[in-house]
Amino acid sequence: MTIELATVNITSPGRNFVTLKITTSDGIVGWGDATLNGRELAVASYLADHVASMLIGRDEDRIEDTWQYLYRGPYWRRGPVTMAAIAAVDMALWDIKAKKAGMPLYQLLGGASREGVRVYGHASGPDYAALKDAIAAYVDEGFTAVRVQTGVPGLGQIYGVASSKPGVRYDYEPAHRAADGSSAVRPTEERWDTRAYLSHMPGIFASIREDFGTDLRILHDGHHRMSPIEAARFAKEIEPYDLFWLEDCTPGEDQTALRLVRQHSTTPLAIGEIFNSVYDYQTLITERLIDYVRSAVTHTGGITAMKKLLDFAAIYGIKSGIHGPTDISPVGMAAALHLDLAIHNFGIQEYMPHNERTLEVFQTSFTFDRGFLHPGETPGLGVELDEQAASAFEYTKAYLPVNRLTDGTVHDW
Repeated sequence: MTIELATVNITSPGRNFVTLKITTSDGIVGWGDATLNGRELAVASYLADHVASMLIGRDEDRIEDTWQYLYRGPYWRRGPVTMAAIAAVDMALWDIKAKKAGMPLYQLLGGASREGVRVYGHASGPDYAALKDAIAAYVDEGFTAVRVQTGVPGLGQIYGVASSKPGVRYDYEPAHRAADGSSAVRPTEERWDTRAYLSHMPGIFASIREDFGTDLRILHDGHHRMSPIEAARFAKEIEPYDLFWLEDCTPGEDQTALRLVRQHSTTPLAIGEIFNSVYDYQTLITERLIDYVRSAVTHTGGITAMKKLLDFAAIYGIKSGIHGPTDISPVGMAAALHLDLAIHNFGIQEYMPHNERTLEVFQTSFTFDRGFLHPGETPGLGVELDEQAASAFEYTKAYLPVNRLTDGTVHDW
């Protein structure tokens, strides 16, 4: 049997998704997530214009060979567009292989290493009162881990804080469209003051511990905004509040910057959602400068590459914390869950439930129960795209924001 057809589907049920469909000569269909938030059409073009024709006639069972063919063959390696395209092909081929075997993908990865996958939700609020309400709602649903983000006095809209109506916790989408729902012309701009943030956040963590005790796992995302010395100060200052992790405290490109943070603090560190290759982690892992790998399966070359990356991390006692917001489609989320269930060095899984429109387009088999997810027992990844439903939602251009300091200097968002 061989690959007979490879097509790209672009749909926007509230946000944009790019999905690759691979069909074999005997009619088996595999799905892969190729979504790259704010740059979706670049990956769609890469797949449709450059990759699809290369797949026709290839043996769908030769997953490793196909991965190497797409990574080494074009000469131009790595980068988020290339690696998202490779990831989509890789996911689709694993989906096909597991469907042919008649079992859920995690069984082909060695079987389950745990009963379920612990997840964390996203709690946010413009002030502590709203944040407290959001955390309490997650706790009531059975979550044992919550990422917390809050507004900073003197600043407006900032990363991680939903601007939705009170009580609505799942619709945070940073990629902005025009107010009338049409395509955005350019990114919105946000303002940032690191000094104000560093002064404000320790008190927030103290209040959370006072109100929710020590059992709740607290996570926080610095989103690349601190310099190494600022991150070292912050990580040390928040040690008494026992964070599960501090994420992306500095820009990830300079792996050696984490040495300074590590020297001054025992706060666990997570990084990597903008990484797309094992080479981005080489120093971080071998020097044990992080505790959790944050890459997304969708942006890091797929299941094949992520399994190798996490096996490498396991040698150094580093665990997984796979990226999983709503700009990862249900296909990409399912791929993460199968890996989560199978690997030994699982840490935690990010989880933002998709909206109802998205779940009309993508039929899923994974289930949530009191703070844990399970990918289900459906053969393959357990997600199918309803192409007719998808066709009702046209692509709408959307951009992630640009961040500026209060004096107007462009800063890391």
